[in-house]
Amino acid sequence: MKYDVVIVGGGAAGSVIASRLAEDPNTSVLVLEAGPDYPNPEFLPDEIKFGGTRYAEAPDSEHNWALRGTITEEQGEIHVAQGHVIGGGSSINGQAMQRGFPEDFDSWSAMGNDEWSYDKVLPFFRKSETDMDIKDDFHGTDGPMPVRRRQTGTWPDIQKAFHEAVLAAGYGDVEDTNGPNPAGIGVSPSNNLDGLRMSAAMTYLNPVRHCLNLTVRGNVSVRKVLIEGGKAVGVEAESGSEVFTIEAGKVVLSSGAIRSPQLLMLSGIGQKAQLEKFGIPVIKDSPGVGDHLWNHLSAQVTFKVKDGKTVVGDNDDAIHFSLHYTADGSSEANDMVLRTNSVVDEREEKVRGVRTKYITGAVDPEQCARIMCTLGLPDGSGYVRLASADPGEQPEFNYQYLKNENDARRVRDGVRMAVKVLESDAYNDVMDYRIAPTDDILANDESLDKWIRETVGTARHVSGTCRMGPDSDPTAVVDQTCRVKGVEQLWVVDASIMPRVPRSGGSHATVLMIAERAVGWIAEG
Repeated sequence: MKYDVVIVGGGAAGSVIASRLAEDPNTSVLVLEAGPDYPNPEFLPDEIKFGGTRYAEAPDSEHNWALRGTITEEQGEIHVAQGHVIGGGSSINGQAMQRGFPEDFDSWSAMGNDEWSYDKVLPFFRKSETDMDIKDDFHGTDGPMPVRRRQTGTWPDIQKAFHEAVLAAGYGDVEDTNGPNPAGIGVSPSNNLDGLRMSAAMTYLNPVRHCLNLTVRGNVSVRKVLIEGGKAVGVEAESGSEVFTIEAGKVVLSSGAIRSPQLLMLSGIGQKAQLEKFGIPVIKDSPGVGDHLWNHLSAQVTFKVKDGKTVVGDNDDAIHFSLHYTADGSSEANDMVLRTNSVVDEREEKVRGVRTKYITGAVDPEQCARIMCTLGLPDGSGYVRLASADPGEQPEFNYQYLKNENDARRVRDGVRMAVKVLESDAYNDVMDYRIAPTDDILANDESLDKWIRETVGTARHVSGTCRMGPDSDPTAVVDQTCRVKGVEQLWVVDASIMPRVPRSGGSHATVLMIAERAVGWIAEG
């Protein structure tokens, strides 16, 4: 059977595209997901269903690709969690619904992508969501994804101290970090609803599964896109031990910023030298495929919490604050984020430190907390490269964190800022003492930089490896309608097309918007 549209990847973007395209009964849509599919929510595994767990991020979870990638030379290869299940990253993430900031999209526009200015993307943010707290022109009221600001119950002592200290330092309170003026300290928006993780599969895909024109297949891996005469005509896929082809009028890659560039390269679209190295016929020499790998990094300052003080709330709905601020000497507004949380925030012993190292010394982690310093808008970027021509072998990737001097400077200053926050009066009754970094490390730039590189953690916000751009940009992989340049009927729609990662410190909400924005172009194309 030939499908009008084949979507490769049933993650956040793929779920959105499938849902919207299925609204037209005359369009046949096939979603291929490499991980398991759970069409009946009653049988959804707890690690996917409940938002208070991080077990799906563990290396031995079937719902996690458990990739190996390099973040710094000091740490070498580490485990990198990526969703391997229907819903993708939205099925295993921390349910942050922080949008990119207005400045992000206006900068995308200034880079030659005028269809992505803030004014043009705002309607698609609104279309994607139902904001349960704020009703105004900047927020949606009837979209699939719920957005709320968790704050029931008593504030945890570490959150209360952080909020008080930041205000005392002269930063403002902001009601809405998803609004037009997000700078300051505010409650982090979330898509956790009554303890449940409201993934894109739950909110977008499940409500349209009854559509006769929509087919969803789990446990099917796509090996490459089939291209004839400069046009995508289908995919080669594998399930079990069977390899087969599927014909398509249009192909959409929504496999994320690691897998989408890998699939392009396996299909003959990428850097010529890379393709020739592995004997892959070159269909389109596209030098930007796999470059500009962006991801947020976080350094941490840890401290011993006084006995009797709370590090988590009395329920999973406790408040979490984030401070968005501009680094000293930065030409970009709101390029940094500070937040605080418990060290043991994964809730399960088995998955400790899956994204950040535990730096607790001899102190019981249950008695520790930390302030996290996130570089929201990095200048430096990494890369994705093929490891072989075997689709079953993960590509090599390296974030190259902190190689850029401006990145290293801002994180160094951010760590010292976090230390000053801890030393404020607001923490007198909350903190016993700081655990790390020590005063000796803090006193010397070189020592502090080295310590940060050895301990820095990573997010799941991989992006940029198939970035959009005008024809004047030789490294742009797709145009601003997400079409792959030089190949007809082929689109990439996921975080990989972002020209830069959103400075807000989150990516999920922006990925949903990207898919909402692009689906009209796919339908028309």
